[in-house]
Amino acid sequence: MSGGVDSSVAALLLHQEGYEVIGVTMKLCCTIDDVEDARAVCRILGVPHYVLNVQREFRTFVIDYFQSEYESGRTPHPCIACNDKIKFSFLAQRAQLMNATHVATGHYARIVAGGSGAWELLRGVDAGKDQSYVLFGMRQDQLASTLMPIGHYPKDDIRRLASDANFPNADKPDSQDICFIPTGDYREFLRQRTDEHPGDIVDPAGNVLGQHEGIQYFTVGQRRGLGLSGGPPRFVIRLEPDTRQVVVGSEEQLYGDSFYADPVSWVSGVPPTGELSVTVKIRYKFAEAPATVTPVGSGAVVRFHNPQRAITPGQAAVFYQGDSVLGGGVIAGGIPPESPEPAVGRTAPAHA
Repeated sequence: MSGGVDSSVAALLLHQEGYEVIGVTMKLCCTIDDVEDARAVCRILGVPHYVLNVQREFRTFVIDYFQSEYESGRTPHPCIACNDKIKFSFLAQRAQLMNATHVATGHYARIVAGGSGAWELLRGVDAGKDQSYVLFGMRQDQLASTLMPIGHYPKDDIRRLASDANFPNADKPDSQDICFIPTGDYREFLRQRTDEHPGDIVDPAGNVLGQHEGIQYFTVGQRRGLGLSGGPPRFVIRLEPDTRQVVVGSEEQLYGDSFYADPVSWVSGVPPTGELSVTVKIRYKFAEAPATVTPVGSGAVVRFHNPQRAITPGQAAVFYQGDSVLGGGVIAGGIPPESPEPAVGRTAPAHA
């Protein structure tokens, strides 16, 4: 329970359904006010509340990962790392010590039993709040022991339920920024934690246009802050960590129609045996686009029907069929040369 309205109403709904609810706030980067809001909600519900100090784990698996990815020329997604390593790993282990059967969260997503006996992960019913993108890495055993009750409601209903229950956080604003960077200035955060290794800003032909202080301050698609004057608009189209080069080009050069994701996780636990027709989301607020995905080794090759803007290494690519999340992986870069050519007129079933 972060102290926000979503996890508070998740506790409310489960309490009303007859579950024995235990409120847990993980001490990550929340404020004292957040902890007090969570405690107040538990007091209203008449359920116990505990605070777990997981700052060491959070620093190792989320903050250090965040820093390392940027230093390697990739753009991380810390919320995915937090879900994977903290909420559905460390917290789930603590839940077992409390003799709890499930971990419940305030995510806007749904977990349902599929017709084949496997658990399915679905989008939340509120399309504007859907968080299934950051949950693609959940395994079958994790889905079986997780509850996401608010995924069946629109946000307005969640606030109304909180207000009806007299929760103090019913009108509390949603968090917007990376929780451990409350100012939102990730470059300043990295400046205080990383060593700077200057390099060249070059065009696609290798011509030097300027210099930079470190590749950790750049991401694919970036236009502002390049320090280049004159000429047409330029965008970061690629980062070269080995040579510390930032490659810039036109907006047209930002577009690509294929990439390799590795590693890839499949929600069913079983990779498909061939090419799938899917829609793919390559950023959290990105409207997914039609594509095919083909398993290759520990990863998968994705080919869009139409070129997409700023395919960014380090970000997650998540595969959907309708409302169902099939899986996803980390964008690694270009397609490996040994990858199979796309099949014509042949696709594999969603759950092979």
